[in-house]
Amino acid sequence: MMAVSVKEVAAHAGVSVGTVSNVLNRPDQVKPETVVRVRDAIRVLGYVPNSAARQLREGRSRSLALVVLDSGNPFFTDVARGAEDRAAQDGLSVFLANSSDSTEREERHLDVFEQQRIGGVLISPAGDDLSRLETMRGHGIPVVLVDREAAGSGFSSVAVDDVAGGALAARHLLETGRRQLAFVGGPLRIRQVADRFQGASAAVTAEPTATLRLLGADEMTLDEGRRIGEALVPLIKQGRIDGIVAANDLLAIGVQRALLFAEEPVRIPEDVGLVGYDDIDFAASAVVPVTSIRQPRELIGATAVELALEQAVDGAPVRNVVFAPELVVRASTAR
Repeated sequence: MMAVSVKEVAAHAGVSVGTVSNVLNRPDQVKPETVVRVRDAIRVLGYVPNSAARQLREGRSRSLALVVLDSGNPFFTDVARGAEDRAAQDGLSVFLANSSDSTEREERHLDVFEQQRIGGVLISPAGDDLSRLETMRGHGIPVVLVDREAAGSGFSSVAVDDVAGGALAARHLLETGRRQLAFVGGPLRIRQVADRFQGASAAVTAEPTATLRLLGADEMTLDEGRRIGEALVPLIKQGRIDGIVAANDLLAIGVQRALLFAEEPVRIPEDVGLVGYDDIDFAASAVVPVTSIRQPRELIGATAVELALEQAVDGAPVRNVVFAPELVVRASTAR
């Protein structure tokens, strides 16, 4: 899509280019009714001023903050790369902060960023309470939710349909003949995990002969995957589990290592099928390449920056961008 120009805004509002510039930079020098007309034109046309939306509002830094749940997860590393590349196009920088899935740590980061007059916040929230973010937005700081659907929240957001992704993973296992499935993931208070489990549950419920059991995880890490994988070995040997949906690829790879290197190894995919989520690079290079649900990680980051630039314009409408997940089939589910 071609960027909207100042000339187009001026033509739409029936004013000169100079008047549009004054509305953007010196609105006190323009008649109130003209300011309203120009801002309406900006909103309708989706115009984003040059110089990165006037440096994400005058007086703020030329930096954005990206607050993620786990900076050690390659998914968020790729999201950050996409955000940095897009921000650099407008001369902006991106600071990465890790909340470690802690609302207290997240709030400390936000306090620091607000004190530093950050230009905007891109955040994957650690909880459902968005009141702190609402306060920041009220102070004129653009806020965009990342990897989190937020329709009806009043915030712009960019995410993947995780309910559809969870269903896609479970349905694939069912289509390859598996019937006793396990979902490995948690904590369920993480919205993305809960949505993926919801989708997997719906797919299994639609198949009368299939079952799904939840094996909760305290963290979304390799070590946690190994721990749960060790507990899965006897269940698989007894024929009580023949398919596994992991809430992310780190868990999936940890589970795989535990199964393959158990005292009595479990064969993948002969004894059990395994599907991960995120399609990080390590999924393809695992001992048995892992089937995964792909998210457009770098595009998510780049889109978050685009939305922050939009929100830096007074009166800009909220937008919620949702990408469709994609199943990438590899050896871990092949029959």
